[in-house]
Amino acid sequence: MKEKNQVVPDEVLSKEFLSQFKTEADVSKFLKQLHAKVLEKILESEMDAHLGYEKNSVADNNSGNSRNGSYPKKIQTEHGEAVISIPRDRNGQFEPIAVPKHESRVLSIEKLVISLYAKGMIVSNIEEEMREIYKIELSTSAISIITNKVNQAARNGRTATLLLFTSLFKWTASSSRYGITARS
Repeated sequence: MKEKNQVVPDEVLSKEFLSQFKTEADVSKFLKQLHAKVLEKILESEMDAHLGYEKNSVADNNSGNSRNGSYPKKIQTEHGEAVISIPRDRNGQFEPIAVPKHESRVLSIEKLVISLYAKGMIVSNIEEEMREIYKIELSTSAISIITNKVNQAARNGRTATLLLFTSLFKWTASSSRYGITARS
């Protein structure tokens, strides 16, 4: 019985299509290219939504903002390094969501680094693991930036919890002084 919610329909995975892949490296190269193309299409859709019209539409005439080409951006993904085209608008207001400005890593790599870090691995071991197992070249400094974000978030979380607890304690103390009692 066929599964109803297939991610890739059987028609796409024809023998003719699959015959182009001879090795696992061929499949990895294809997935890397496919991932880059999908990200570019997502970015184009984001630009359509940002401007309010599709590319080459007559609606862009005199709209006040329009497409202004694209620029190449090198990113790191779970499939390795790729260069994608990031669209831009004339007013410089486009803020991509799929691949945010000033970021070169797609979030799944950050999740992987955080996972390895949470399991107790040190930065140099994470770098080695990324290179050997995942075939991703990520510098020690890039890994440190990710792990520092985690540490900072943890510190901020502890600080916020401490501030909340301190405020609650002060409120409880002042409330009891004035005969107000808090119920839980």
